[in-house]
Amino acid sequence: MGAELLSPDLWIPLLCWLGALLLVILGFVGMVVPALPGPLLVLGGLMLAAWADDFGRVGWVTLLILPGLALLAMVLDVIAGALGAKRYGASRAAITGSLIGAVVGIFFGPLGLLLGPFAGAVAGELLSGRGASQAGFSGWGATLGMLLGTVAKIALGAMMLGVFAVAWLAG
Repeated sequence: MGAELLSPDLWIPLLCWLGALLLVILGFVGMVVPALPGPLLVLGGLMLAAWADDFGRVGWVTLLILPGLALLAMVLDVIAGALGAKRYGASRAAITGSLIGAVVGIFFGPLGLLLGPFAGAVAGELLSGRGASQAGFSGWGATLGMLLGTVAKIALGAMMLGVFAVAWLAG
């Protein structure tokens, strides 16, 4: 019995499943925390889980869909603030400012991530000669866009889990 517990056939798949679970959990944390690449961690965890099963239940269609969803989540993460600012009538300078503010905000934690796009959009509007009122609208749009982008990332992460679960259960 003791020799069976030391068998690589038992503990290697177990370690893979534990690693996959850890990556998925960290991925969902990363959907909100800017320092972690959430969609990539979820993707890595799901790929590791598929590999742990020798791809017996999860086929190539799923393995093509999952990276597409992860890529979409990453693209949304980058452009959400700028799209929000644009929706509120921002100038090109404000949209550029919101993108720069989002990147700079990453280094200041969650508060910086929230205020960075706002400050960048406001600065862009003011530097381009638009009034304080429009600058405020653009900043609000950038912040709202960033928040909606985070919600969309979480939803896409849930979709990745759902696609994987359906493939796993159907396989």
